[in-house]
Amino acid sequence: MQLLMMWLHSMMSSSGILSIDLPAIQSNWHYVASTLAVNTECAAVVKANAYGVGATQVVGALYQRGCRNFFVVTLDEALDLRKILPSDASLFVLGGLKEGSESLFIDFDLTPVLYSLRAISRWLDFCDTQNVSIPCALKLDTGMTRLGMSLDDLDHFFKEIVHRRSLNPVLFMSHLACADERAHPLNNLQLTRFKNAASKIKAYFPNIKLSLANSSGVFLGSEYHFDMVRIGAALYGINPQRDQVNPLSSTIYLKLPVLQIRELGVPVSVGYGAVGQAGAGSRLAVVAGGYADGIHRTLGLEPIGQIEGVEVSAIGRVSMDSCVFDISSSPNAFPNYIDVINSNLTLDSLIAKNKSLGYEVLTSLGSRYKREYLPIGPNHD
Repeated sequence: MQLLMMWLHSMMSSSGILSIDLPAIQSNWHYVASTLAVNTECAAVVKANAYGVGATQVVGALYQRGCRNFFVVTLDEALDLRKILPSDASLFVLGGLKEGSESLFIDFDLTPVLYSLRAISRWLDFCDTQNVSIPCALKLDTGMTRLGMSLDDLDHFFKEIVHRRSLNPVLFMSHLACADERAHPLNNLQLTRFKNAASKIKAYFPNIKLSLANSSGVFLGSEYHFDMVRIGAALYGINPQRDQVNPLSSTIYLKLPVLQIRELGVPVSVGYGAVGQAGAGSRLAVVAGGYADGIHRTLGLEPIGQIEGVEVSAIGRVSMDSCVFDISSSPNAFPNYIDVINSNLTLDSLIAKNKSLGYEVLTSLGSRYKREYLPIGPNHD
């Protein structure tokens, strides 16, 4: 009886089971790292709870595999990860630092990414009051028009700021806007701008490291690699170059529990608005998981799934907490689960089907899913 109650509680408290293959994430990191020159570091971008997958588990697995540089966006994300990371791991905070938070960066050995003249000056003023020279990273906007110093800002930086004694930049970085489109002209333009700026800053800080490439940028060629690359989506098996065969492993699997089987004796409408229609003799499965769990964005307006390899399609509108699949084609009349992400229904296939981004698919996976992590074995190359 107790086991039955535990099973029922599990079914009621979770809208699905999200399985994360930690060894595959390790393998993807190692694959990218193995394509780099021996002196080029492969950093991991683990912002937004490792794109919704689970930052604590992912970071622990990557550290075990050899990763020592991690990027997050918020101070809270960095503080959470500093609790589990040894002191030899570097944590870069892409969102910079809010006024009043400067001491936390020092106390917890965090590296702020400074992207404006105002932020740089405020950081240096704080360091001056503490009589310290704490490492920071500097970010340049080379063409994305997002966070980063403009080229004009950089000129001012060299005229007014570069000589300040408390300035201790350990990383100079930018971000590619169109790296997933190999032939896009902005790639080369950003590369040229970054090289020109890097040569100037190297004259003042010869040991500063340089970083331009994101996941897709890694595959543009070695000239984009510099001292460090920063991969995020590639960790989870998302194809970094849309026109190329994906060299990375699948890491994410999602299955939704079947709550009810409906065997129809007459034609019916299905769901809100009665836009779905099912004929007599159809067999429908109502499953836990709806747009509150990211099903709309993850799987598109007309999700498809699989039961033991047989494809089934959703019917009617997706509701907040549930959706309905027509399982008439399935030889299993009473399945327990419907797979909606697996080795056949990959993240890449969902991205192509829905014209969405891999980041959107991952971060839309809801918090109600029960997350299961495939165990990590001994390291291997």
